[in-house]
Amino acid sequence: MNKKLYVGNLPYAVNDHKLREIFQDCGQIETAQVIVDKFSGNSKGFGFVEMSNEEEAKTAVERINEKEIDGRKIVVNEAKPMEKRHNKGKWGGKGHGDKRGGKKNFSRGWW
Repeated sequence: MNKKLYVGNLPYAVNDHKLREIFQDCGQIETAQVIVDKFSGNSKGFGFVEMSNEEEAKTAVERINEKEIDGRKIVVNEAKPMEKRHNKGKWGGKGHGDKRGGKKNFSRGWW
């Protein structure tokens, strides 16, 4: 069973390929992804690595957690499941009406 690891405090120059290289000596890597800002394309300084099994993931945490990469001590630990987000949308999840968030009553027309 695959095990996903969170990798934090990454130098901004680290890309997916470099992240994979950092973990390659710990076992088989299924995926390695640095999270980037969707507008600028710049790294957000963290990513995820998915190892092929729990034993390799444990080895990776032991070997790489607090390892210094380009002057930064990276953090590696087991990734937590992503929490469900509530999509509030453009208007904050409230109605598209008045300032109080309620919907206007248009039953009387526009006047």
